[in-house]
Amino acid sequence: MNVNIIVSQNLRKIRERRKLSLDAAALLTGVSRSMLAQIEKGEANPTISVMWKIANGFKVSFFSLIENSEEPTAVIRCEGIAPLIEDDGKYTNYPTFPYDEKKLFECYRIVIDPSGYLDAQPHLEGTEEYLTVFSGNVEIGTGDIVHQLTTGDSIRFKSDVAHHYKNIGKETVNLNMLIYYNK
Repeated sequence: MNVNIIVSQNLRKIRERRKLSLDAAALLTGVSRSMLAQIEKGEANPTISVMWKIANGFKVSFFSLIENSEEPTAVIRCEGIAPLIEDDGKYTNYPTFPYDEKKLFECYRIVIDPSGYLDAQPHLEGTEEYLTVFSGNVEIGTGDIVHQLTTGDSIRFKSDVAHHYKNIGKETVNLNMLIYYNK
């Protein structure tokens, strides 16, 4: 299924469950009413940044906007993942495991081409990210602190502050990201 249709359905369900008008949803998320309406109709292809604004505004996980299945067991095939693309295709996010309220986490495979970059909005209070670099050299900025990691390195950080990911090498960065929502 097309990721825009999935996001459309999930956004509408969340908004309607909370009995929010599009105007009220726009105030909560900082995303314009017209953009929210286009997303709900499946007519817009929202960026990762817009998706994070919506997730943070509704106080839900990012993955709750893009999940397609409530099955207890799932095999995720690479060819079946609809990637989320930023920075003119230099930053690609492959959602792999959905958020589960019992487990409080979600996972992504991230691919960053040379000079690729993403500024990430602060997540919900108490949220942490766990990253492992499988190849390449990456800069992870958390607030005012910058960390440089290379193949085999891992990092854990509070992601309820502005943060960024930047490929600082000449080869593609491949990393795994787990986002933990501490309640």
